[in-house]
Amino acid sequence: MPEIAILTDDPGWHGARLREAFAFRDVEARFASLRDCRLEFGRHSAAIVIPGFGGALPDGIFVRGVSGGTLEQVVLRLDILHALKLSGVPVYNDGRAIERTVDKAMTSFVLARAGVPAPETWAVESRAEAVAIADAECRDGRELVVKPLFGSQGAGLARIASSGDLPASEDLSGVHYLQRYIEASGSDWHDWRVFVIGGAAVAAMTRHGTHWITNVSRGARCEPVDLETRSDLRDLAERAVQLLDMDYAGVDLIRDRDGRMLVVEVNGIPAWKGLQSVSAVNIAQRLADDFLFRCLGLKALQSAA
Repeated sequence: MPEIAILTDDPGWHGARLREAFAFRDVEARFASLRDCRLEFGRHSAAIVIPGFGGALPDGIFVRGVSGGTLEQVVLRLDILHALKLSGVPVYNDGRAIERTVDKAMTSFVLARAGVPAPETWAVESRAEAVAIADAECRDGRELVVKPLFGSQGAGLARIASSGDLPASEDLSGVHYLQRYIEASGSDWHDWRVFVIGGAAVAAMTRHGTHWITNVSRGARCEPVDLETRSDLRDLAERAVQLLDMDYAGVDLIRDRDGRMLVVEVNGIPAWKGLQSVSAVNIAQRLADDFLFRCLGLKALQSAA
């Protein structure tokens, strides 16, 4: 029986669903935290130690969480993911995909370079430059959203109507990531989340928020979307994920007042509890099956309820 590791600090609902999905395919999944993994080096050897595997390496790694920390801690956790891949262990999503998407500036750069439509964005260290950008935007009647370079689920977001609203530089870890605020089309705060697995969009929802931050964790109402009738969402999400070279992702999109669909964010470790509540697709099973088929080479997978 294959044995895999699900890397997460808090298995919770998502971990339980994944473990059930792997068990359905007769694959044993054990939880481990990157905090507890380590690298060992000798004169003629290098080893990766993952608790719970008796000194051996698992047959594959499913990355469900990479916790924050100091720069050194985060780099070491990513080093472990890179080392696993160099050692021939399939990693889903791998370290490069995590690096590209946990860092919003790099995500924006990759997408903008390929011409993927997205809100105008700036990433600067200089406080003076950030103030000048905010002054120019707000003078023309626009607003900005300032986001932490690393972050998820809407944490740390602030809406900027003047340069005086900019948080202190130390509150932003010295980096100002500024994105033009997009007024959504329609009469309420809403956007879309598209879940992409193995290059294909498998489920989507509209998030209707009670606030301009429309994350489900902040109380947004989920409404299912039929991807067969929404090629605009499907095609744009799939292209973004392909450019970022990811195994799976959650892509957030918004339509502006001019009718343009824009990619706002690409999440390399997406939650799907809200999406699952309005989708007939068993998302955890799709993830497990894609991992087993493409990474471990298991064939002839039958559909699960």
